[in-house]
Amino acid sequence: MEEDQVVADNAYDNDIDNESFFQDIDLLQNHGINVADIKKLKAAGICTVKGIQMTTRKRLCSIKGITEAKVDKIKEASGKLLAAGFLTALDYSFKRKQVFRISTGSSELDKLVGGGIESMAITEVFGEFRTGKTQLSHTLCVTTQLPGANGYSGGKVVFVDTENTLYP
Repeated sequence: MEEDQVVADNAYDNDIDNESFFQDIDLLQNHGINVADIKKLKAAGICTVKGIQMTTRKRLCSIKGITEAKVDKIKEASGKLLAAGFLTALDYSFKRKQVFRISTGSSELDKLVGGGIESMAITEVFGEFRTGKTQLSHTLCVTTQLPGANGYSGGKVVFVDTENTLYP
């Protein structure tokens, strides 16, 4: 019973992390940014507080109706909504302890890549035609969703097929 509670607590922590990463820019209204400016930001394709932080001041100033003074105010308000981007070595060490490896379905390939594909990372696979890249991707989609060690209840997968090769 306690293991179920631990998994549920971890799921709650992940929801909190996702909420802090994808905060809608409508939250800026609570920090003195008017609705018209928020609509201008959305029209320019900036829809999250993190998006404001990643956009340069020059680009924000190029949006019609957004002055340098407004940019400073928007950047300041978005800074208040997001936690600082710096981590102590101890915090980073804790995050690294949460990383695990996902099996490729082949023990020999797992050995080559250090025990499997690392979670919380982007892994690029490339090679010639018909070398098994798509097969590996499909296998990883399945193994990622399977329950694993240390209370891992299985993950979520999004498969983006940019070459129209996935047939139902």
